[in-house]
Amino acid sequence: MSTDESGPTGPDLTQGIVEADLADGRMLGGHVADEAVLLARRGQEVFALSATCTHYNGPLAEGLLVDDTVRCPWHHACFSLRTGEALRAPALSPVSCWSIERRDGKLYVTGRKKTESRTGARASSEAAPGRIVIVGGGAAGFAAAEMLRREGFQGSIAMLSDDAAAPVDRPNLSKDYLAGNAPEDWVPLRPREFYSEQGIDLQLGTQAVGVDPKLRTVALADGRTLPFDRLLLATGAEANRPSFPGSQLPHVFTLRSLADCRAIIERSKTARHAVVVGASFIGLEVAAALRARGIQVDVVAPEARPMARTLGPQLGDFVRALHEQHGVTFHLEDAVVSIDRERANLKSGAALPADLVVLGVGVHPRTTLAEAAGLALDRGVRVDPELRTSAPNIFAAGDIARWPDPHGGEAIRVEHWVVAQRQGQTAARNMLGYHEAFDAVPFFWSQHYDVQINYVGHAEAWDQIEVDGDIAARDCLLRYKRQGRVRAVASIYRDIESLKAELAMEHDAPPV
Repeated sequence: MSTDESGPTGPDLTQGIVEADLADGRMLGGHVADEAVLLARRGQEVFALSATCTHYNGPLAEGLLVDDTVRCPWHHACFSLRTGEALRAPALSPVSCWSIERRDGKLYVTGRKKTESRTGARASSEAAPGRIVIVGGGAAGFAAAEMLRREGFQGSIAMLSDDAAAPVDRPNLSKDYLAGNAPEDWVPLRPREFYSEQGIDLQLGTQAVGVDPKLRTVALADGRTLPFDRLLLATGAEANRPSFPGSQLPHVFTLRSLADCRAIIERSKTARHAVVVGASFIGLEVAAALRARGIQVDVVAPEARPMARTLGPQLGDFVRALHEQHGVTFHLEDAVVSIDRERANLKSGAALPADLVVLGVGVHPRTTLAEAAGLALDRGVRVDPELRTSAPNIFAAGDIARWPDPHGGEAIRVEHWVVAQRQGQTAARNMLGYHEAFDAVPFFWSQHYDVQINYVGHAEAWDQIEVDGDIAARDCLLRYKRQGRVRAVASIYRDIESLKAELAMEHDAPPV
């Protein structure tokens, strides 16, 4: 997470700018007092809105105008120029809109507009459900509950989570919060009072053990039964834990929840040597965070290059070199076969000192509930374009959902935070009868020290990687092609090109 602590930049918009200087389709960043404000022009219309993204404070002036919206360059959130509404996750809160006056060929920003609450103006003519139950308190579940209220849904919402903590910003658990660079009060997606204020019945530490699609009920472990008119399954994924000797020792952790992260942080206060098992995105983000805490880190993984299966050999080699520059030692094409209280023993015969071990060997979708309910499965829960399962009143979103991707032409399931949020939002609207196809292009980002890698699209396989720029110089864009078609784009410090690639994929045009 990043914040901008510098003073205001650009012109003082209360003093006005020459209107002719703001061309159609262009943006200009300025300020009103100490607040950054963005001007954007579309034809004869000029809009003014607060200039920083409500997700991680990204500079919207460096983003992309698309129709009457602006997209954030950092994590691809999207805001309405007309209302300031956060139209796409990961941003959930709106930006402020400002009033503009035209006088003598100049534009003046005169003050902040009053925020207008959403009233569900787009609601379907179908009869709204009275009771919605959401199973899962992660990205998809929270985004769905928040969107239901944003759309003006007045019925009951029960959100069931087997976690002890209210929904949190999970990407931060392996990034700044774990590294000690972000306070814990940044981690919750909303304060606890949000749920009572919005009439969301958040039930923590609550396990759903059964779903009856015909009776429309959810059975809970404590013996209760909840009825529903619409149900969203957003049960997420569970971290894999290998079964080798010592994998259950108290200094061996997985990272999925806030409790997991707190436990790793507590252990890191006395640990000197950490072993990270797995060179996945999570594993290497954990390695970077532990190095920030001054802990020696060894990474053990079976592959020859870290993250090469997703990013290819060029970026894989770059990521390895980046971590090695920060003191991480890699043991590739190797595996941990056992752990004791002081060391991790490798297949190669090496023994690594280890008073802290983090297992970063992937996750698996939590589909037990869906399977027991008789829902159609396909390496996840199979859903239609509206995220509806094989049972008409049950939807699925997030890590468990396998949906027909209109851009790649095949059904896919991904484990990306932003995808889960956006699916939760779409599922919420469809539970209200909007009949919207989920057609967002997958997006994720991964942070390694001061380097952020953005990834747009989905390429399970490719036969060509085009490299534009200089990877070592941290200025590059890679296109992953299959049969001549770009399936995904990864970039480092090419934010506007990443946004343009996402837009091109949305329109099935060749990415830039």
